[in-house]
Amino acid sequence: MKNKYIDLVEQTFDFPQDEFMVVDGNLMFNDIDLMEIIEKYGTPLKISYLPKISQQIQRAKRLFKVAMAKADYQGEYYYSYCTKSSQFSFVLHEALRNDIHLETSSAYDLDLMRALQKDGSVDKENTYVICNGFKRPQYVENIATLRHEGWSRIIPVLDNKNEFDDLASLIEEPTMLGIRIASEEEPNFDFYTSRLGIRYSDIVRFYKDNIAKYPNFRLKMLHFFINTGIRDTAYYWNELSKCVKVYCELKAICPDLDSLNIGGGLPNKTSLAMDFDYEYMVEEIINQIKVNCNAMGVKEPNIFTEFGSFTVGESGATIFKILDIKQQNDREKWYMIDNSFMTCLPDTWGLNQRFILLPINKWNDEYQRVFLGGLTCDSQDFYNADYHANAIFLPTIRSRRENLYIGFFHTGAYQEAISGYGGIKHCLMPSPKHILIDRGKDGELSTKVFAPEQSAESMLKLLGY
Repeated sequence: MKNKYIDLVEQTFDFPQDEFMVVDGNLMFNDIDLMEIIEKYGTPLKISYLPKISQQIQRAKRLFKVAMAKADYQGEYYYSYCTKSSQFSFVLHEALRNDIHLETSSAYDLDLMRALQKDGSVDKENTYVICNGFKRPQYVENIATLRHEGWSRIIPVLDNKNEFDDLASLIEEPTMLGIRIASEEEPNFDFYTSRLGIRYSDIVRFYKDNIAKYPNFRLKMLHFFINTGIRDTAYYWNELSKCVKVYCELKAICPDLDSLNIGGGLPNKTSLAMDFDYEYMVEEIINQIKVNCNAMGVKEPNIFTEFGSFTVGESGATIFKILDIKQQNDREKWYMIDNSFMTCLPDTWGLNQRFILLPINKWNDEYQRVFLGGLTCDSQDFYNADYHANAIFLPTIRSRRENLYIGFFHTGAYQEAISGYGGIKHCLMPSPKHILIDRGKDGELSTKVFAPEQSAESMLKLLGY
């Protein structure tokens, strides 16, 4: 009878997979023996596997290069990383090894750019810095300062009409600009049109009446973004088509315009059952842009993408130990983890986000349905379903003396920023220890502690004690 946890996984999914396999009953993640990592560093634990960042960047570059070659597409492709997904130095340094460009969201992001230029990671004359987001005065001032300092490829993307006046009052140097389109939201969204950007019907007139009158500004980029990211839906293709139409109308009166920024990223793998056809999607995007431009007699634009979660998400893992078991009624058995979902993986609470959940050990044991509980006193601190099933199954343990470890995978984007890395957490739960895993040229693994588990002293200091 096949009643082991490994049997359940092999019957449910195509397993092993590229980054997951089981050896002697223990899970391997990118050929890393996670039990060895746990024995060395303990739990709870955050892991960043740095080579995955470069692998994802190179993967996307290959997809676009091949798609453009197949379509005989005449524009260039530029890969940009959204710093807001994870602004840690180890992420940016790894990503920038791959000849990429950067997208920023706020004033302090530009201080980060300056720090990267100072340590030699960024070339201010050759790296595009795409400045998105609503721009309060400090953000505008920082953009102007970088342009004064010789950042010739900084591109402020106008989120609203007033931003242009603010920029024009501070910048005299020749400067590239972008305009963000206020795209329509999905039909089931809480409102109809994005609060970000300038609406379709205003863009051409705004260019004529404002930007065109300032010879030092050159409109280079039209920015298109939808919250759902790149998906094979009628909604996505309709919005992309509308965007390309505006690009072509604007290109007719603005010869400097040569780039289309298709914001909204490729999806991360959130389930072992996920079957997203990346190759098809990229090829179809390129084909649709080319066909629409050719139909209107316009040269295909250069393509910029801003992949944040896709770049860094799959490099991350969060590991917990099951502290104890609680049988609350005849049907609900709780495994209690040694930290909190709300503070370690806030998207599971705020967005009902699901990640890949797998046990680290005991794959040859029987399994049972369980609920996972965090340690805060909040009723919402739980995790009870995978993407592929409205349930969780994990190896059976009958007492806390049976050490069971579980991992949430592809957690590398946004979680630290949203939870407030190094700050105050709900119920004073400490931020877990965070380790970095890399490989040398010989493939040998190396690990180092980026941050220890947060101390009581650091929290009390923040609280004024």
